[in-house]
Amino acid sequence: MSDSQREPRARTGKHAEHGHELGVLGGLSALSLDALSSVAYGPEAMAVVLVAAGAGALTDVLPLTIVIAAMLVLLVVSYSQVIEAHPEGGGAYSVAKANLGRWASMLAAAAVVVDYVTTVAVSLAAGAASVASAFPALSNHLLLMSLIGLAVLTAVNMFGIAESARFLMLPTAIFVVSTLAVIAVGAFHPHPVAVIGTPQRFPVKEALGIVLLLKAFASGCSAVTGVEAISNGVPAFREPRVRTAQRTELSLGVLLGVMLIGLALLIRAHHVLPRGNVTLLAQVTAGAFGNGWAFYVSNLSVAAVLALAANTSFGGLPVLMSILARDHRLPHMFYLRAERPVYRHGIVALAILSAALLIATRAQTLSLIPLFTIGVFVGFTISQVGLVLHWRRLKPSRWRVRAALNGTGAVMTAIAVVVFLSTKFLHGAWVVVVAIPLLMYLFSHTESYYAKVAHELKFGKTPPLPRKRESVVVVPTSTVNLLTERALSAALSLGETVVAVAVAGDEQECEETRQAWSEWKSGVPLEVLLDPQRSLIRTVLGYIKSIESEDVTITVLIPEILPRKRRHELLHNQRGRLLAAVLKARTDVVIATLPFHIHD
Repeated sequence: MSDSQREPRARTGKHAEHGHELGVLGGLSALSLDALSSVAYGPEAMAVVLVAAGAGALTDVLPLTIVIAAMLVLLVVSYSQVIEAHPEGGGAYSVAKANLGRWASMLAAAAVVVDYVTTVAVSLAAGAASVASAFPALSNHLLLMSLIGLAVLTAVNMFGIAESARFLMLPTAIFVVSTLAVIAVGAFHPHPVAVIGTPQRFPVKEALGIVLLLKAFASGCSAVTGVEAISNGVPAFREPRVRTAQRTELSLGVLLGVMLIGLALLIRAHHVLPRGNVTLLAQVTAGAFGNGWAFYVSNLSVAAVLALAANTSFGGLPVLMSILARDHRLPHMFYLRAERPVYRHGIVALAILSAALLIATRAQTLSLIPLFTIGVFVGFTISQVGLVLHWRRLKPSRWRVRAALNGTGAVMTAIAVVVFLSTKFLHGAWVVVVAIPLLMYLFSHTESYYAKVAHELKFGKTPPLPRKRESVVVVPTSTVNLLTERALSAALSLGETVVAVAVAGDEQECEETRQAWSEWKSGVPLEVLLDPQRSLIRTVLGYIKSIESEDVTITVLIPEILPRKRRHELLHNQRGRLLAAVLKARTDVVIATLPFHIHD
């Protein structure tokens, strides 16, 4: 039965349970690096916008960061509730499907897909930029470094999310410890920031007004993207999954909030300005550790974690795509898992889309940031509006407090979406505005197609009783040999009537073929079909159509030679495979292949 003829079912047993292996530390490593590593580019994105009003405008990085941290608190609380309400995963998509209907759920899914793809691209590009900050000679190879990192991540995730979490745990720990050490040491460092990078001038280009602050806020909100990934990947956690995922979400919120506010305090205290060929975080690190070995260890850990932050998407998007496939909104192949409990088709699709985006932007982080935040904040808004309706419908204890928290978060994230669109549209955000409706069309079209297939197959209705029909097995052949004998022996076991069919180019060849067959005395009749061009495909197709009937089941048995060495396959079977493809496309016959192994 084909995938289109049945709804995919969840895997059970040993392999399904094997996937539920993430604890809190593993969850932070596998699903939270996107959010944690955003401290490397979120504050810098704000600073780059604010310097348009002069160097003095950077003092506003701290108050803007506090506003973003307040939003982070609401988002962590909200997604902890999403985890509880929808432990099957899916995040904003599951919330919207349950509470807001078909189109809202497809909007949420499209937004989150865009977010995950851009997350991979931004993380890898920012990681490459961090490496170039420590080793300036690599600054002209950002795209190459990003694509190499993408290839490594794809390969690692093919072995499973729990394995990738163990792979990521050490660099995650080094990054968190080194960043917290930078904040602790830098707060009491008596010396000015170490001189690294190229000085830049910042003439005043526009006034520090509400528009510029909103632009900086929109750029800085990239620092809280990724907090939704844990709710999308709940099925990957160990039991009790809901509690483990919620603890991971809370740990993420605490760590991210402390790092964001701590770094903003350092930027303000040390009057750190953007400089050429280095990141803002690298300057703050130099201010704490100087230019010694600790500086290089910290920057390399940042680079590693930024590159590996793309693993958040590899952990979350394949799960979301499997849920969309289960709902018939993506091809069912995205629901299939191999022997290891990973959705390999989703991993490959994510890798291809991310590579295309990196190549299109030449791995420039500032070119990717405008694409980065719109999708995730649309998902934030939809999930929180859906939760308000969820609490209102179920009315559990303290439901009004929960609804108020989610409603406040929905208002804040909706305002953020409007700000993003109004300030970033011409800087690249228009790509997201186009991509999201296209994805929604893909989901809708796929769902409609599967619905038509289900209607034609009469799902949910009792079909007529099966009936036995006359069986005819047709065996295409050319000469009398051992392969012919094996094919006819199998055919005699399959059906009541067996007919061998050969194609000859002229009358003499017809007679020679009949004579050889008669001398063999196989007991199976032979039909020799005359065709001056000796076209096996066209001639056999015409013969099959001539004997087709509603009262007869026709099976075409095609012998296939399987050589010991794979490269020798090019020397065999091409006509047989082409015949099978044509018969599958133009007839309703049963097609069977008989393997014949060549051992020598």
